[in-house]
Amino acid sequence: MMTYREIQERAKKELGRTVKTCWIADVKRELGMTSRIAYNRKSSSKVVYPCPDGAVKQWLLKILKPN
Repeated sequence: MMTYREIQERAKKELGRTVKTCWIADVKRELGMTSRIAYNRKSSSKVVYPCPDGAVKQWLLKILKPN
């Protein structure tokens, strides 16, 4: 499993843009890869910065999806 930092560095190299950690967390949540809600989350039912649909989300789904 890659760390958030490793995912961000790989995104910068492959996509040429920075990926927010909250986008990574949103995709992980979609894939069921999280075990709890973060202690500092503002609302347990609302995501403040969801991952935008498009190339970044598809790329994250591809690299995070378990084989």
